Amino acid sequence: MTVLLALASAVAYGVSDFTAGVCSRRASFVRVSLLTQASAAVVVLVAVGATTHGLAPLRSLAWGGASGIGGAVGTLALYRGFGRARIGVVAPLSAVGAAALPVLVGLVLGERPAALALAGVGCAIPAVWLVARSGGAAHAPSAPAPRGVVDGLVAGAGFGLLFIGLERAGTGHGLWPVAAGQVVALVLLAAASLAGGSGGLPGRSVVAGSAASGLLAAVAVICYFLSTAHGLLAVVAVLASLYPGVTVLLARAVLGERMGRGQQAGLGLAAVAIVLIVLGG
Repeated sequence: MTVLLALASAVAYGVSDFTAGVCSRRASFVRVSLLTQASAAVVVLVAVGATTHGLAPLRSLAWGGASGIGGAVGTLALYRGFGRARIGVVAPLSAVGAAALPVLVGLVLGERPAALALAGVGCAIPAVWLVARSGGAAHAPSAPAPRGVVDGLVAGAGFGLLFIGLERAGTGHGLWPVAAGQVVALVLLAAASLAGGSGGLPGRSVVAGSAASGLLAAVAVICYFLSTAHGLLAVVAVLASLYPGVTVLLARAVLGERMGRGQQAGLGLAAVAIVLIVLGG
């Protein structure tokens, strides 16, 4: 059940990110982030009301809030990258960070993954270099590739914090930590939207797409949180980090995105890194 929940989280995240990525090319990425987060927060709060009784202790809520900080940073960086670079580059890079950071934290906390997992973390470094070096394919938008690379790395760090925070919060008090994270992320994204002055409400298609993305993101984060009940952080976080496989496949099928050989090698190495971490977990 742990593996199934983590993989369900990956699928839901992958579809959510692709949907939001398309919306971020039609409207401000900050506004799309806010709309997506608002939708996700509503879904999670409804789930809390329907399934959870009593309030979680402060420590659990604090870790949930920390996950919300990571979620807000990761969402902003990911959607900004989607708006100005290829989805097939930004999404896999975010996954490398989201997978590697929990593994390292798990080691510090006493988890002992096998040597394969450590080898996977080592593979992530040349993967990042290859993607950054080979960024100038003809199908890319006019923005320089390094910006998309940085966005992917920042997003990965943010999502890594999200995964760590929810795992540390514990599942003994229902979905309250997830709700705390969603509310914190919503407040931060609302502040970013106000500070950025990103204009009025986007068109109906963007609003609808952002709402659908938020619904899927809520399903993803709940599935991940439940998967942490019995699984190691280094395993469940990496399984959830397989989401770019879905995102990239959708980007290729729907948007016709293509990549140069160097980038294909880099993204392939990123996939190897994730698989090694899973096998070694």
